[in-house]
Amino acid sequence: MWKRLTNFFNNSEVKMTADRYLELCEQMNKEPKLDEIPVDFGDLPEIVQEAVNCFNILGDKVESDIGYIGKDYTNLSYFISEYDNDSQMLFLEILTWLDDKAIKKSSDRMKQERDKLKRKHRG
Repeated sequence: MWKRLTNFFNNSEVKMTADRYLELCEQMNKEPKLDEIPVDFGDLPEIVQEAVNCFNILGDKVESDIGYIGKDYTNLSYFISEYDNDSQMLFLEILTWLDDKAIKKSSDRMKQERDKLKRKHRG
């Protein structure tokens, strides 16, 4: 599941879909490899889809000088109340994974912007 989730997000960041992958293989006269076909959102387990949707609904916590610092989990109990304890733990693990990924992406973007400003002021 984690590999499929990582595959989905890595490919969505570069706008690579299963259809696009198959088109490229056809254009290059290459045989598609089953393990290289990008995962579509609908291919992910239902709990992953629900966690991603929940993640997108939750509010963001942002600091002006730091950037994105995580999700606001105030309303989380509403979203996970339908799951049993084991499923709640998995749901929370998925949310944490998504949040860590978003924080890292924001941090990297902020660093790039700071580096860009430094180079601009040096030149």
